Amino acid sequence: MARSHSNEEQNVRLLKVGERVRHVLSEILMRGQVHDETISAHNVSVTEVRMSSDMRIAKVFVKPLLGEDEDAVLTALQQNTAYFQREVANALKLKYAAKLRFLVDDSFDEANRIEQLLNDPLVARDLKSEEE
Repeated sequence: MARSHSNEEQNVRLLKVGERVRHVLSEILMRGQVHDETISAHNVSVTEVRMSSDMRIAKVFVKPLLGEDEDAVLTALQQNTAYFQREVANALKLKYAAKLRFLVDDSFDEANRIEQLLNDPLVARDLKSEEE
């Protein structure tokens, strides 16, 4: 008989698996196990992994240190996807090996943009007048 999972249990499982995938990928990148000049020349952070509901696709958000050569790093990661998928599958021993989709994490850029807006003198003036 198949076990039924509540939505909350399923969401927690997706988060846990995504975090495990993130750790495996981070460790591979940190140890320099990928034989690619572009990846080796950059410090790449895996900021988040979002698993699809069936856990067959993992969106991997990455950010090179200081945002340098994002396009080149992303291309290199995509060219080495098969290696990463194999390593993740071996490390996690899941029923299915998730297909990895590498994406640049723009959340830092967006946070910086919001910070600049909040520091704008006109916005600061408006925020100050609302507090009074």
